[in-house]
Amino acid sequence: MTAIIEVFVAFLRLGLVSFGGPAAHIGFFKQEFVDNRNWMSQQEYANLVALSQFLPGPGSSQVGFAIGLRRAGKLGALAAFIGFTLPSAALMTALALAASYSDNNPLVLGLIAGLKIAALVVVVDAVRQMYGQFCSNVYLSCACFITAAALLLLPNLSTQLLCLAIAAIAGLSLQKKLNALKPIATKPNEQSGAIKLPYLLVFGVLLLLAFFELPQLATSFSQFYQAGSWVFGGGHVVLPLLQQTLVNEVNQEQFLTAYAAAQAVPGPMFTIASYLGAIVGEQSPIVYALVATLAIFLPGFLLVLAFVDAWQALANKAKFSAAMQMVNAAVVGLLVAALYQPIFTSAIHSNLEVVLALLGFCLLRVFKLPLYVMLICLGGAGLLFLS
Repeated sequence: MTAIIEVFVAFLRLGLVSFGGPAAHIGFFKQEFVDNRNWMSQQEYANLVALSQFLPGPGSSQVGFAIGLRRAGKLGALAAFIGFTLPSAALMTALALAASYSDNNPLVLGLIAGLKIAALVVVVDAVRQMYGQFCSNVYLSCACFITAAALLLLPNLSTQLLCLAIAAIAGLSLQKKLNALKPIATKPNEQSGAIKLPYLLVFGVLLLLAFFELPQLATSFSQFYQAGSWVFGGGHVVLPLLQQTLVNEVNQEQFLTAYAAAQAVPGPMFTIASYLGAIVGEQSPIVYALVATLAIFLPGFLLVLAFVDAWQALANKAKFSAAMQMVNAAVVGLLVAALYQPIFTSAIHSNLEVVLALLGFCLLRVFKLPLYVMLICLGGAGLLFLS
């Protein structure tokens, strides 16, 4: 029990201060649990990070979940998730409730307009970085641009899932032409365990909920679960999946406000589900926010439990590595499509908004100011100039 409480307190503290997105969270975790607390070696931590890159789901939260699992078993994993996620989820739910009481207020509308421009800046920067990381040759670049074109022409969830499936198949066939990712080296005596099929079975069964008529709360659970099941590449990529999944429940204004709010709070970006769940469940917003939050994280955690002991055997397979490279490139294409629709089309309507977007990018990349400073500046500019 002491170890579980220790895990919870450590992750709660990080959940209160971890701004900067998944890459920053990975750095915070290494400093805290490898350098300061010596809970694991550099090699063991690198192995967990590698696993999170191979699986769909919230990468940094999966690493945290796996750290808690290693330290204090399944209850430790749950404690790590709750501690790291609670501050962000609570803030996002509160922001959603506040927004519902502020409709048509000119100041609120101006603030939202500024935050939507900030969301545009963040996604442009994410696309820039992810393209450089995942589209390193002509095959991967083609996967990116073909996926983006398909989504712009046929913007729906089925197109997204089909593009990811085709990318994986193409990766298998292009294995010899791709520079396959080098697996993380393991110690000579390190053994790979078996895949834990019960967790994989639960993961698959819950995916099938989408094919049944369900009560409203269960339908909401299924929608967020589906989105969490197909997110390769980190928090920003959940944007297009959620936008298509909730197209009938959440309008673009609400969606982009939620995305901008997710940039302004510490902790995992997947708590955008807390905000959107509160909007979807208008009559019981807190209940729906809780269900949405659990649903979007659950697929990634089930897959960690299924593969944490078998990851090295998979990573050593060249075909698997090549398939994941193509999937990651296609994911960048999903984000490129989302960058235009709905983000750009909703955020930019005048030259002034273009200027503010350029200012935001300058603050973030030229002056290298923290993300929250850029959000404050553009939110303030929205209040002054766009309300």
